[in-house]
Formats: sequence, structure tokens, C-alpha cells
Amino acid sequence: MDEITPNNPTSADIPEVLPEATLADLPEKLRQGVALAGWNELLPVQAKAIPYLFSQRDMMIQSRTGSGKTGAYLLPLLEMVNPLQNETQALILVPTRELALQVATEAELLGQTTGVRSVAVYGGVGYRTQLDAFKAGAHIIIGTPGRILDHLLRRSLSLQHLRFLIFDEADRMLSMGFYPDMRRVKTYLPEQPISTYMFSATFPPQVMRLTSQFMRDPGFINLSSDHIHVTETEHVFYTVPGMDKDRRLVRIIEVENPLSAIIFCNTKVRVEYVATVLQRFGYDADILTSDLSQAAREKVLTRVRQGTLRFLVATDVAARGIDLPELSHVIQYEPPEDPEAYIHRAGRTGRAGASGTAITLVDALERVSLRRIGQRYEFTIEERPLPTDEVVQQVVAERVITLLEARLRARDNLQTVRMQRFLPLARALNESDEELGLLAMLLDDFYQETFHAPVVPSAEEEKQDVRSHSRRPVPHSAEGTGQKSGRSSRRSRGRRRPA
Repeated sequence: MDEITPNNPTSADIPEVLPEATLADLPEKLRQGVALAGWNELLPVQAKAIPYLFSQRDMMIQSRTGSGKTGAYLLPLLEMVNPLQNETQALILVPTRELALQVATEAELLGQTTGVRSVAVYGGVGYRTQLDAFKAGAHIIIGTPGRILDHLLRRSLSLQHLRFLIFDEADRMLSMGFYPDMRRVKTYLPEQPISTYMFSATFPPQVMRLTSQFMRDPGFINLSSDHIHVTETEHVFYTVPGMDKDRRLVRIIEVENPLSAIIFCNTKVRVEYVATVLQRFGYDADILTSDLSQAAREKVLTRVRQGTLRFLVATDVAARGIDLPELSHVIQYEPPEDPEAYIHRAGRTGRAGASGTAITLVDALERVSLRRIGQRYEFTIEERPLPTDEVVQQVVAERVITLLEARLRARDNLQTVRMQRFLPLARALNESDEELGLLAMLLDDFYQETFHAPVVPSAEEEKQDVRSHSRRPVPHSAEGTGQKSGRSSRRSRGRRRPA
């Protein structure tokens, strides 16, 4: 394989499968950066993805956390960005400040010999360092959607010279509630076509809709084979003590945060119990059992299809024959007695070109049987550690901050002034252990009311939104920048990059 260099082809010019890259294929300055990082070879995701990023074709790349995907997009960006142009040329959107810092650190390490400048941009810290980096001409910006949007609203950041857009852990960004911010960031993207790459552990229907809003005829990379497509279903299990399964289910749901799911139980009594537990914890859950009337059954299924019910708890008998294409997850509260039933359950997700996740809760004995199912049907079932209280607290805190920051950005000047009345009280509540419970109660109520509701519109709601926008002229941004959101309307017509 010759040394890899960007050549701006059209999608039609790109073969279905490109040869994998090696370290020897990279330009000299990138090889120097890789040597400084101590890498001896490219990881599988890097070897497969790098040629496609250099091709500058929009790509969806299915890759788990920790697989080496950061290097897969940083190495091509460091080569394709022009260090002599002091403008933001690449934007990398990530779900958390920790990932932003991690990516920025790796960009600095790999790019030491390139002259490319990068900066991490996230909330919870002051603006000064980030503003200084913008003024100095940061070429690559790595940030959370909320803080990026803050800078766009303040006009301290311009994306008019952007050439590359990366979504890292796209499914996690949606699950954390960043969808509205991502859509608003979209209105600031430049008129000219840019190359967009999306990395995600799974591509459920909600993520697939996101790709249709930001990408042009994207290709797919599945790291588990030599074919270019999305893996249909990711299989996961947790080993859970039987006496504490209900509480552990809630913890798993808090961390995994399914956008929509069927939860399978083996008996009607267990279905009713699990649904009650979820409802008590604030989740929107309903049941589907064989003794429901046809009218009640249709009412529940209609809510699932419309995307207004997140969790359907059901038995195998009740769920037989139903098709719910919007499901991101299948959760088996207890594994089925029949191995074939596992396949039928897991097959409820990962449909119509999308992917999904099948989660099973097992005890120590059931774990052996579950692994046999994977061996029998030749797929891998990954074991994940049970989330600790500390992990759940961190995840919930990140989501609450994301949602509160989004609500704060939506306030007008009068509301912001009115809010100042409560700053002394907020400080007092924070300083008193006795009154801290009041603040925790308010945050809990806010979280239950805001986060447990669907944050990504259903397919039908998306269609209605598109129709309503098509009846109106394309607006200028609400902040008065004079920048039109022509990119979204152009892409909705399927326009391709000119040859």
C-alpha cells in the first residue's frame, strides 16, 4: 500500500472495501508522532478506519470504548488539517469532559511534529483558557456539545472554515441528553460540504436518524468482519445476585440508559413486579401480558411504536409476533429456559439496518448456560461489571449538569435577572448539611421529570418536524448571527459532494 494522503474523491470513486493501513503507510510526521506515543503497530480499528477517513467520505464506524478509535480519527486529522491556516478546521464532539481531556492529550502527543494546535472545550470551568486558544487559532477543537454551543451563542467560536466533524461515542451523547444541543450546533455548520465521521458502540434507530441529519451517504465499518456494514446486535450480560436483582436492574438502566427497550420476564407475576419497580423509580414503564384485553394490548403497543413509552415489560408469549423497529435494547431480566427463545428475544432489536444491545441478567449458574448459547449460535456475549453506587452517581451528575445547562441557555434576559434572587439561597443550601437535602430533592425531581422522558424524537415526530420546517422559510439563527441553517435543508434533499 502506498503512503496514505488525502485526495478528496467522491463517494462513487471509493471502493467498497479499502485495504487496511499499517504504520509504514502513514506520512513521516505521523510516524514520528506514533513513535513518541510508543505505539508499535496500529490497532484493528485504526488499521481499518484510517484509509476511509483519508478518503474523506462520510463514515459510520462501530467501535467500543477502549478499542483505539481516538487514534483512528486523530492521525488522519493531524495530516489533513492545514497548520498554516489559523482557523478551526476540525470539531470533535464527545459526551464528557474526561473524554475531551483524553482526546486533547492524545492529539497533543501524536501531533507534536505537525504544528497542529488543539484544545479541549467543556463546561464546569472558566472560559478564559478556551477563548485564548480560539484567538491563537486552534485547528482542532474537542468538546462537549453544550459548551461548544455556549461559545457559538457567544460568537466566541466560528465554524465557517470547518472541514471535518467527528462524533465520538454518538450513542452515549444521545443517552446523556445532548440531542437538542447537537441539533442547535448543526445550524452553525458551514454552507460548504464537510467530511463527517461518527464513532459509536451501537447504531440504534435513534443514532441512525442522527446520521441522516449530519451525514451524506455514509459508509459503514464493522470491526468484526471484512464487510462494510453495521453489526446488528451487541450481546452483553451482568452477573447479578438473585436477591438484589431488581435494584441492580435499576443501576444498569441508569448507566446503560436505553433509549427504548423491551424487558423480558419468564412469568406474568415477575412482569408486573418489575414494571412496578421501574415506575417507582420514575421510569415510564408498562406491561404486556397474555391476559391483557386486545384494546389494552394495542394501546400499549401504540405507545411503544410512537416512541412515547420507553420500557415495555413483557413475557415471551405476549411479545410473540410483534414488530417494534425503534427498540435500542432488549433486556432479559432472567434468561429463558429454551436457548432458541434467547435468539427470538435478542432479535427484537437490531432491525432495519440499525443495531442494538441485548442485555441479560444472570446468576452464577445461569452464566454457564448463557455462554453455551453464545457458543451454539457463534456470537460473543460480553460480561460487564455491575455499576457501583459511585459510577451511578457520576453518570447521573453528568446528565443533570447537561440538562440544567441546556435549560439555562434557553432563558431570556428577564428570566436570568429573575433568577438572581435565589443565588444567596442556593449558596446557603450548599453550605448547610441539614438543608443540603432540600437541594438534593430539587435535583432529584428535576432529573425524574426531565431525563426520564424521551430526549430523542420518535421517527413520526421527526417526520412532523421536517414537514413543519419545510413549510417555513429557512430562519436565521435565533442569536442574530445571520448564519443560515442551509446545511440541513441541503442534506435532506440528498445532495452529494460535487466531483
